[in-house]
Amino acid sequence: MFNNATTIVKNLIIINIIVFLGQGAFPEMEFWFMGHYPLSPDFRPWQMVTHMFMHGGFTHLLFNMFALLVFGSALEKVWGPKRFLIYYMLCGIGAFFLYEFTVGLDIYSQIGTFYPGRDLGWVLGASGSVFGLLLGFGMLFPNTQLMLLFPPIPIKAKYLVVGYGALELLLAFRHSSGDNVAHFAHLGGMLIGYILIKKWKSNRNMFY
Repeated sequence: MFNNATTIVKNLIIINIIVFLGQGAFPEMEFWFMGHYPLSPDFRPWQMVTHMFMHGGFTHLLFNMFALLVFGSALEKVWGPKRFLIYYMLCGIGAFFLYEFTVGLDIYSQIGTFYPGRDLGWVLGASGSVFGLLLGFGMLFPNTQLMLLFPPIPIKAKYLVVGYGALELLLAFRHSSGDNVAHFAHLGGMLIGYILIKKWKSNRNMFY
């Protein structure tokens, strides 16, 4: 399956794997490259991008790279490498900002300021970009049949996108204890993806 991956998708997967191995060899790199809350003293501008290539464990990496391979390759074949890479990166950056915006609102509601004076709300992983890819796949190939892993039943892409979006929205506002998944980052990736696709459809000459 990897041999059939498109150019940008293949390179992104390789970079993510290399970075994950680097995390194991140099654990301190997580602090410098994961996405910190922008108003915390630990934030650095490059983290808006680098957090997309960090992962919290092998399973986290595996699921994200599998989704990147499946959905990303299909989208890159339609859009071409340049537009696909722009889409992927902007979805990840948008995911970061939406998640950290909700962190800021939570901080303000608790202490009355957006400046916590300490590190809060860090995020890492390609999930924001991946959810943008899922949204894009559902919009471009709405009636394509996909096979769920759990349970193993077929479902059209458009229904999968709606289902995932609704689930993420529910979990984002539920605030379950012990849930360390950045649901608002997932929603942010989908939101930016939707905006980009709508914008590109209205102006087909953009980014060519």
